Amino acid sequence: MDFTDINYLKVGSAKQKQAYYHLRELNIFEELKIFNPVLCGTVPLDISLPDSDLDIIMEVKDFKVYKNMLKEKYSFYDSFHIKVKVIKNNKVVKSSFFYKGVEIELFGQSIPVQEQNAYLHMVIEYFLIKNVNGLKEKVIKLKKQGYKTEPAFAYLLKLSGDPYESLIEYGRNQGII
Repeated sequence: MDFTDINYLKVGSAKQKQAYYHLRELNIFEELKIFNPVLCGTVPLDISLPDSDLDIIMEVKDFKVYKNMLKEKYSFYDSFHIKVKVIKNNKVVKSSFFYKGVEIELFGQSIPVQEQNAYLHMVIEYFLIKNVNGLKEKVIKLKKQGYKTEPAFAYLLKLSGDPYESLIEYGRNQGII
């Protein structure tokens, strides 16, 4: 599956189609193309809940340019905010806002998108959903009970430790990533 091109959403579930049209209306992928944006998370996997957000990860080299661009293009949307933090010794600029009732989260760090954990999680989860009968439904059931996505997969796979790290380790050990 090529997650770098959002056209696959056009022929997906109702939530995926809605995401496609929102993202096209916002023109995010064109306006932020210098940062190689990729939609990650539950919507591409079709395991989202009604209130799931749209998570877009990006590779950022110049955080000042990135932050200024986000402010210029999205600061007038509902609940817009930007937060700078450090995750595992990597600077991260996280921004979010609401568009037509859907939260859009923009996540930029200086790591290529295909090496970011959100992308790796999605690739692993996609592989598992496609290859393990009934897993998708079990994950959705756990999500409805309050589980986050990676902890739900880790629980179902009986992985121990930090679910985010153990899922990456599992994907590497199984040759998925």
